[in-house]
Amino acid sequence: MAIDPWFPIAILCSLAGYGSYLAGLRRQLVQPNRASWLIWTAATAVEAATYAAVNPAALQGWVFALSTLACLVVTIGIWRRSTWSAPSRGEVACTAACLAALVVWIVARDAFWAHMLVVAAVPVSFWPTWQSVAEDRTRERSPAWGLWTIGDLATLLVATRHGDQHAGEYVYILVELLCHASVWFMVGLATINPLRSLGFRNGRFYVLDAYAPTANLFAVGETHLGKAVYAAQGFAEGDEIIRFTGRRFRADRVPSLMRGSSDRFVQVTPEHYMGPSGRIDDLINHSCAPNAGLRFGGNSVVLVAIRDIAPGEEIAWDYSTTLAESNWHMICQCRSPECRRVIGNFSTLSPERQEWFRARNLVAPYLRRKDEIALPRERAA
Repeated sequence: MAIDPWFPIAILCSLAGYGSYLAGLRRQLVQPNRASWLIWTAATAVEAATYAAVNPAALQGWVFALSTLACLVVTIGIWRRSTWSAPSRGEVACTAACLAALVVWIVARDAFWAHMLVVAAVPVSFWPTWQSVAEDRTRERSPAWGLWTIGDLATLLVATRHGDQHAGEYVYILVELLCHASVWFMVGLATINPLRSLGFRNGRFYVLDAYAPTANLFAVGETHLGKAVYAAQGFAEGDEIIRFTGRRFRADRVPSLMRGSSDRFVQVTPEHYMGPSGRIDDLINHSCAPNAGLRFGGNSVVLVAIRDIAPGEEIAWDYSTTLAESNWHMICQCRSPECRRVIGNFSTLSPERQEWFRARNLVAPYLRRKDEIALPRERAA
């Protein structure tokens, strides 16, 4: 029997989607939600197995089996580049829903209804990713979502041309199609274009384009200290560079010994620290002669340029500008002429340097002068 031409298209689109997503992950152009990928990896094997049980010898079953292996590879890549942080309530709820579906499958001992239960968990597993994209759609700017959607369409065509046309054959494919397509629409249909999705200016495929044709703002390189963040485009003085977005921890929950990649905590109040976000802000180094600084406003912490930054220049800020009554210190190796050798609390800076940062609003609120903190209250009264 001749192989349906839509079958290799489904295979190629699915694997190309995982390959392009992994490439974007390595270049730090996507910021995937770890909870979703962990759930997908745990569930795809069960989905593939139950689908094969409901639809034995179906060609499309091979698409799901290969997708399971590719999903595992991407998940390993994500977790190797991430640090552990406690799951949010939403992530816990999604994980619990998927685990409950697996438990019911084992108890029910019915392949069809087991498959339906796991299929019902698929939209639940997408919820963390939908939330992440709703906050910042650039986190999932990858051609993978378009390729997966096209692969799902091809798989659906294979099923309709060779299946027995019962619910168990189509529901999973339709749910996967709708979930992948929803993310593709949220991030912008132009992301099917690999050139523009991977940070290149060229490439014309414009369909409901959600992005201006600009290059990636950052590049990650290596220095004598390890990884560093460089400006891929210039920033003018006062420009917002990036928002720091890690979860907040009480001071007593921060590890007492932090070294290397585990040292990603930033003090944001006298009693709280912001932990690692898993994003590029984790890799921005210290300098005693910084070209950027942190500006606090409400609940936001934003890194801004304190002078013009040229393309190719490393972005760095002074870690002391947030530290108060902390036992943390670091032997500095920034190699700038102004290097202080040891980095510690804000109070270790010279009075002149402290005033320089305060005058530019580049210190945490609890490090401002008392008259600066009291003045807004007096005006409010």
